[in-house]
Amino acid sequence: MKRRGGGEREKEAKKQKLLEELGESHLPYLTPKDPGFDKLWKRKYSKLILRSAEKIPKEIHERVQEAFLILRRFGCFFQDLVRIKGKDFFTPVSRILIGNPGCTYKYLNTRLFTVPWPVESYEINYSHPEISQACKAFINLNDYMHRETAWALQEQKLTETKEPEDCAVTNRPLDYTPSITAAGSVLRDQSPPRGPKNDCSDLKERPSYNLTLLNYMDPQQMPFLKQEPYFGMGKMAVSWHHDENLVESSTVAVYSYSCQDSATGVPEEETSNGRDPSVWHVGLKIAWDIQTPGLAVPLCPGDSYFMLDDMNMTHQHCVLAGLCPRFSSTHRVAECSKGTLHYILGQCNTALQNLQTTDTKSTSLQSLDVAVIKRVEEIHNEVEFEWLRQFWFQGKRYRKCTDWWHKPMASLEEFWRKMELMTSLLLDEIRKEQMEEQRNKCIDCILPLLIQRHELRKEWLARCHSYPAESLPEDEKPECRPYWEEDDPNLPLPFDLDDIIDDLERLQKVES
Repeated sequence: MKRRGGGEREKEAKKQKLLEELGESHLPYLTPKDPGFDKLWKRKYSKLILRSAEKIPKEIHERVQEAFLILRRFGCFFQDLVRIKGKDFFTPVSRILIGNPGCTYKYLNTRLFTVPWPVESYEINYSHPEISQACKAFINLNDYMHRETAWALQEQKLTETKEPEDCAVTNRPLDYTPSITAAGSVLRDQSPPRGPKNDCSDLKERPSYNLTLLNYMDPQQMPFLKQEPYFGMGKMAVSWHHDENLVESSTVAVYSYSCQDSATGVPEEETSNGRDPSVWHVGLKIAWDIQTPGLAVPLCPGDSYFMLDDMNMTHQHCVLAGLCPRFSSTHRVAECSKGTLHYILGQCNTALQNLQTTDTKSTSLQSLDVAVIKRVEEIHNEVEFEWLRQFWFQGKRYRKCTDWWHKPMASLEEFWRKMELMTSLLLDEIRKEQMEEQRNKCIDCILPLLIQRHELRKEWLARCHSYPAESLPEDEKPECRPYWEEDDPNLPLPFDLDDIIDDLERLQKVES
């Protein structure tokens, strides 16, 4: 948590310094109509690949665009209430996460849970057959994007090394489109590659995208969009950023669809220079570089672009709003080492190994070793604040698509209740007279974690009752869960841990 906060402060400091240096002026940027655009793209943005809509199979466009509209019609896109610098804000863009069952994706202190796309051996109940159809369209798009990416990476590597003959690259028009052939694709293991190889085969074996974050925004409903601050590119739908929580050096692939027909009657803004504000663009810049001009690349309906390899780390991108509503499907290799249902259930299993239950159903702790206690209480906090509260803060939104997450969440809550019991048993042990020698070590171990638990509970409770949260529709309103009153017989400890913390601090002083 400290590292993340420090990183955010550092980014903010860089941003402010850059804006101070610029004053009232703007950095230069190029669009396709500007001389030098192609040369700049080749020299400084070569890992950005654009695939124009006409080069993507027609059946993919038809299924994906229909799927966007289905999800929109069923109310499956949601503005996230994200946490930035201690305050809650609604994202201008509405989103839904679709991907591998049990996967999650975290951004801006918000954990999104996948609506699972259909995967063999998983039983997934969708709330409507059309939503099932939409999810199938996106796993098919995901397979297509994976194939495109594998070939684009292969071609990029061969262009750089100009090796072996069987992987030779032919010259193409300057459309930054790799020469792609269809290839079979299956859902692969999502672990990162072990290490680079020097041959082409490694590129096809990179992890496939395990999820896609779908976005929707109608600029006509968002009159308060921010102006792009560095280049004067116009209104932004999404501010400058690196995509978070991804496997290092993994590609991000984006399918873009702006619904031109729905903007009929909206007057186009004229512009003599710079980008056309009626058209959606992706903006790119080298991170914190004020020497290299930026790019504004127009996106026609059905275009796709790929930020290959480490481009997401070395460059920043933003989305510049046009006049029409726009959907996008942004395919990612999410870093899921601590973000899957399988992982957190494994954590629970580890913690509960320290709970001993006798034949008479009485309970005790297996070990009072400080390292074991610390691990259990850390997992306790992880389950509560990274999973249960994150899920229920998003209300009942997932039920609009599927009930897939509700059984796992019920299981996690049951495991969490057992961890509450384990904390209670530990506190009982600490208060025993015979605990004297080990008492301070146990208090030193558990006290910071209880203080963190107490502070985070207060924060989540306040977030659930904030003005933005209360303004949401009933089925989207955050739920402070788990929450209980002090005299609840089903839980051994109170929600508010103030008195327990005071008691431990008093014991700590007595012992010292």
